[in-house]
Amino acid sequence: MNTRGITRRDFLNGVALGVAGSLAPLDVLGGGAGNYPPLLTGMRGSHQGSFEVAHALAWAGQRFERPAELTDDVYDLVVVGGGISGLAAAHYWREARGADARILVLDNHDDIGGHAKRNEFVVDGRTLIGYGGSQSIDTPGEYSEAAKQLLVDVGIDVKAFYDYFDVEFAERFGLGRGIHLRRETYGRDASVADFSGSWGTPPPDDLEAVLAATPLTAAEQAAIRELLTSGRDYLGDRTRAERIAHLKRTSYTEFLRRDARMPERVAALYRDTVKGYWGLGYDAVSALEAYRLGAPGMDGLALDNVAPDGPFRDEPYIFHFPDGNAAVARALLRRLRPDVLAGEGMAGLVAARLDYDALDRRGSACRVRLQSTAVDVRHAANGQAVDVTYVQAGREHRVRGRHAVLACYNNMLPHLCPELPAAQREALEWPEKVPLVYMSIAVRNWRAFAESGFYDFYVPESPLMHSFGLDFPVSIGEYRFTDDPSQPTVIHGSYVPTVPGRGLSGREQHVAGRRRLYETSFAGFESDIVAQMEGALGSAFDAERDIAAITVNRWPHGYAYEYNELFDPPGWGPREGPHVAGRAQLGRISIANSDSEAYAYVDGAIDAAYRAVQEQARPPG
Repeated sequence: MNTRGITRRDFLNGVALGVAGSLAPLDVLGGGAGNYPPLLTGMRGSHQGSFEVAHALAWAGQRFERPAELTDDVYDLVVVGGGISGLAAAHYWREARGADARILVLDNHDDIGGHAKRNEFVVDGRTLIGYGGSQSIDTPGEYSEAAKQLLVDVGIDVKAFYDYFDVEFAERFGLGRGIHLRRETYGRDASVADFSGSWGTPPPDDLEAVLAATPLTAAEQAAIRELLTSGRDYLGDRTRAERIAHLKRTSYTEFLRRDARMPERVAALYRDTVKGYWGLGYDAVSALEAYRLGAPGMDGLALDNVAPDGPFRDEPYIFHFPDGNAAVARALLRRLRPDVLAGEGMAGLVAARLDYDALDRRGSACRVRLQSTAVDVRHAANGQAVDVTYVQAGREHRVRGRHAVLACYNNMLPHLCPELPAAQREALEWPEKVPLVYMSIAVRNWRAFAESGFYDFYVPESPLMHSFGLDFPVSIGEYRFTDDPSQPTVIHGSYVPTVPGRGLSGREQHVAGRRRLYETSFAGFESDIVAQMEGALGSAFDAERDIAAITVNRWPHGYAYEYNELFDPPGWGPREGPHVAGRAQLGRISIANSDSEAYAYVDGAIDAAYRAVQEQARPPG
């Protein structure tokens, strides 16, 4: 396949020329694309125009002029960051201070939601919705009371997903999970049923036949069979305490190499199975965590009741809007500004078009100002307010709030707040956010998946896209997930840039991975997407014919850092670690983001907002 042909003839910054003329939001919305960021394709996420000012501030040490006079009104609350945490802070402030409270939300992107990003396409007359970041409402039964109540307040009934999510979709179409072994690594392309046994899933009944169809050697096949079926105890005569200590200080990759004596290619095959969960491969995740996650080779270790450090999660993973948690951000915005997002209920969140031109409408109690990057946050001279300087369209502006909530990246705060104590600066700089990419690939049909018998693929040792497949089968209101392989749909792909094999810690890999991500062009992603999909799906899939558009949601500063027992001190977790000192209240400034909770989930962002507003809303003294 000549990928240069796609770039030259069919694609213009990520969107196929054949569908560009038909781009429009849902039919029920009416109107053209206009100022509607979800329809933009190509390189999105941390898009051009969203990061340059922040990089100039943090990387080059550029100083921006603080206007001598205020360039806007005085607000009751200024929020820096329009993601879920920032919008939740605005919601909680209004709950505490009333509907007349004047709030300004600033965000550096051209869309709301932060990492909760909505992608839209129209292909052959059919509207497709995908997610470009924060994926699902994970285990809402474990949410704090404040976070549970917020979902209720904004009109999200999680029980409804039991009807919205088609749990029988894969079975109805006879689809399973697959593994694609790339010819560049294994000598030839092979797509077979997922035989890994990862995440506690049983191996296929015809394991022998599946392994025989792979390019793995006889010795490698035998090693995998042993790992999956023998129930062998690889830790010998160690006591339970010695076993736990050993597994905590040993990566799962090293456990497979040294304790289970697996061949190198077998250890490498399992390495990336956890990337989408931890933002790292198993070379940088402990063997004890692998035990908790049901990784192969652990059945014989006799370590009952080894609980994870975080909350126990025992609910189905079905709480997913078609646009992921962008719908949560939209629900918060609809609560704050019902005039900018029409529609009712959860179906309205999916179908309605957001009026971006009205977000910053003068006279609105809550205004949202996009493409505005904060560069300086400090208390006013009298200490009774906070001045925020931001850059929009190349010009500095200064706005004042009686209080401020910083719901942006923790690592940026030392560059924004000159008043921060040295110890707090150090604490804020310690974690490293996880770089990641979510790819939304609009295809004109999914016949190739139906013919392959697989709805998604894991791709070991992939240079970029390490997994891809059909999006979640969710239908809400008028938006219906595909029920026919001849229909267009969205393929979701994932890439987490890591640097295995160099002895780097998780934090070091995040830094190096971020650098690698900045160096990868849209053309590089496009080429890899084509190669992976054509390699996995074979002749049934022709990228030039079948791909309609591509959106690459690039997040160099992606999900919040979660403490890693392989590298971090014992006891560090959501309740203890540098993030606790880092989020300390600074007068009329409070910090709210998932970084401040060391927890990369929606409820972490919401809980941080609740805490920050409680700090600022309590009476003085």
